[in-house]
Amino acid sequence: MLQNFADWLIYSLLGMAEGAMAEALDFFVYESIKIILLLFAVSMVMGIINAYFPIERLRKYLSTHRLYGFQYVAASVFGAITPFCSCSSIPLFIGFVRGGLPLGITFAFLITSPLVNEVAVAMFLGSFGWKATMVYVVSGVALGVIGGFTLSLFRLERYLSPWVLKMKQAHDDEAAQWQQQKVSFSHHLPAIVQGSLKIVKGVIWYVVIGIAIGAGIHGYVPSDFFATHLSSDSWYAVPLAVILAMPMYANAAGIVPVVQVLVAKGVSLGTAIAFMMSVVGLSLPEATMLKKVMSWRLIIIFFGTVAFFIILSGYIFNLLLT
Repeated sequence: MLQNFADWLIYSLLGMAEGAMAEALDFFVYESIKIILLLFAVSMVMGIINAYFPIERLRKYLSTHRLYGFQYVAASVFGAITPFCSCSSIPLFIGFVRGGLPLGITFAFLITSPLVNEVAVAMFLGSFGWKATMVYVVSGVALGVIGGFTLSLFRLERYLSPWVLKMKQAHDDEAAQWQQQKVSFSHHLPAIVQGSLKIVKGVIWYVVIGIAIGAGIHGYVPSDFFATHLSSDSWYAVPLAVILAMPMYANAAGIVPVVQVLVAKGVSLGTAIAFMMSVVGLSLPEATMLKKVMSWRLIIIFFGTVAFFIILSGYIFNLLLT
């Protein structure tokens, strides 16, 4: 429905012809509406869960029990089965942080969620076969587990933005009050709606700016540019692929056809997968939206850690898939 509305608005109502500008605007309209609606819906769901689920008990359980890394595996697998791109994952990330879940676990979800989804898996299977698909899926989940665990060692909570810390404190106070009062859902609903609208209002400009950047790149940067610069088997091909991919923005399913083009033009499959993972997991629009939630220092640490593991994965892919 949203895609049909965006197409109608750009091509029928505005009467624009096919081209880079129309494609960029169509992308902007669709992604903006989708992410804002998703942000509100997820905030509502998380508000309801936080109102009735004893989140403090979960936090205490995670902090006092030795789970041998299972919590990172669970968060990463959950990210893999949720059909979100990097920017669409941020509403759930905000909900997790607001609910007080450990930051390393939320990072495990945020890393894996855009990298792996069922549509991309099906497209990958049809394009590259089962071996490459298994490497892609397992590495995507492993990247979330390792990245989330590694980031948890740095104790990065102090680098969250004052806005999200204030939201977390307000949630804790509100949840404690509601659990004591034991009132009906209809009594909670206005406060949940108000809180969700407050979250949307707080991040909407970051969402719009981030998607505008992604729309411009989506409409105006041709895939031939990347094929030309990545078709070398030199040692720097993988890190160059990661660096060139970061400014872009697309979901995993949308970038698989680009990966096909890159491989057809001589780019190693491992290098192409590293490029794909950077596009969907380390996009500039994602960084713009995360600025509302994190300080720049935390964003740089997060992006740097994930980029390191993607580059390492790219070299491993090239060894396994050649």
